[in-house]
Amino acid sequence: MLSPKPSCSNPISKHPAPLHKGAHLLIVEDDTVVRQSIAQVLTNRGYHITQCDNGRDGLKMALRSTFQLILLDIMLPKLDGLSLLHQLREQRDTPVIMLTASGAEEERIQGLSIGADDYLAKPFNMTELILRIDAILKRSMFNQTPNEDSSTLSINDLCLNLSAKQASLQGVQLTLTPIELSLLETFMRQKLEVLTKAYLYQKVLHKAFSRYDRSLDMHISNLRGKLAQIQPQHQLIRTVHGKGYTL
Repeated sequence: MLSPKPSCSNPISKHPAPLHKGAHLLIVEDDTVVRQSIAQVLTNRGYHITQCDNGRDGLKMALRSTFQLILLDIMLPKLDGLSLLHQLREQRDTPVIMLTASGAEEERIQGLSIGADDYLAKPFNMTELILRIDAILKRSMFNQTPNEDSSTLSINDLCLNLSAKQASLQGVQLTLTPIELSLLETFMRQKLEVLTKAYLYQKVLHKAFSRYDRSLDMHISNLRGKLAQIQPQHQLIRTVHGKGYTL
């Protein structure tokens, strides 16, 4: 009889140094075949991978260690993925890609509203997963020039410190996900311009626009909500019907 595997494993990669130096990814997935297949592909690409097979241990690991990205299944034993994400967002802004069942639109919307950065419906193409991961890591870790890294953007009472990855409104610090920070930076750098959905999908989400994809709407809605908590009398990000959004 095979000995039971621990709920979390942290395999030592035999491959060269990570393509993105220091990138450490956490996979929380109870399907052993799916989890290990993803882990093998990402390890081959040079990422450092930690695995968990249930939500409770996944949350502990996510809070205990520093990860650059988390792949999170929704249907998990001991603690479901949405509950895990909700508790994670109370303490960490680690980028999260949710793995959902095909057709589970309500779960995807709920995940995005809680703070997920992206999602993939099962069964998914491994190449698409890799592209999504690379895009988020590029956006959150490596897509800053030296000048951008040390700069601060300010519009009236709205401030964005790019080096610290922190934003504030009327002196109150905002708790934003990496995508929300990227959205806010894009709007602030192009204030008063009408930015189309197609442009924002390419610029911020790094994927092609689809009228069936509501992820951008959810991220903007979340950002608006956080701004409105501090300044409810003004809608800083406005919808220009038939065109896009503007700050």
